[in-house]
Amino acid sequence: MYDYKTISTSLKQGVMTATISNPPINVMTAQLYQDLVAFTAEVAADNEVKVLVMESADPDFFIAHFDLTLIQTFPIDQPAKKHEQLSDFHLMCERMRTMPKATIAKIAGRVGGGGNEFCSACDMRFGIAGKTRINQMEVPLGILPGGSGTQHLPRLMGRGRALEVILGGDDLDAETAEKWGYLNRVFDSQQALDEFVDQLAQRIALWPAEAVELAKSSVLNSEMPIEEGLREEAYLFQQTLRNENAQALMAKALEMGAQTREGEMRINELVVEVARSLNED
Repeated sequence: MYDYKTISTSLKQGVMTATISNPPINVMTAQLYQDLVAFTAEVAADNEVKVLVMESADPDFFIAHFDLTLIQTFPIDQPAKKHEQLSDFHLMCERMRTMPKATIAKIAGRVGGGGNEFCSACDMRFGIAGKTRINQMEVPLGILPGGSGTQHLPRLMGRGRALEVILGGDDLDAETAEKWGYLNRVFDSQQALDEFVDQLAQRIALWPAEAVELAKSSVLNSEMPIEEGLREEAYLFQQTLRNENAQALMAKALEMGAQTREGEMRINELVVEVARSLNED
């Protein structure tokens, strides 16, 4: 279905797993970059995909960073110019941030530079204790994170912490990254990471695609002034309410025990049973 040199894919019940493989250390070379740009555009438009999980075939590197030899070829013979249109790299990251499906990064090893900017644009990030390392090495090399890092990191972890990462150019360990809000959770092993993300992705894929899409849109609106975001939230809520899936799911939930003491004590399990019941019907 998908055909890329550096990305292999599998699709199961609405969950697409995309595995990056660009030996020896998953540097974002021209080939990997071109593949990621095309892949993100293709998967964003694929209605069969509800959840996208990004991972690496290399247990030590998710994406090392953008290829420095490529950066050295960028034209510098003219003064710097501010462009009206976003770059392809920025558009790629924006697709990960805004596509109408959940995007998850499993960062088992190191991620740096442009690779970390790519991960920062995902909806969720998960790592492994003692193994996951985040690094933005651009400032020590005389440049700055130019692929969305200076915009995403402050939103994820706050201005001061983002500046520590960006200006310090030092590794951020998994445990600190979790405390700072960059990683959702940290696990003790690859197996535990895989099991949790697989369960989460499969769970999200059970829900109506429209509800996932509009809920994500509403969360993205939290960057607006609060009153504007609330108005958008009310509007998107009304849209979901008019979807036949919502009416059927609410009715089925009541039928299966919602709003009873027993049902509400296990509501997290009940909603899965409701979704599966309607999918089977």
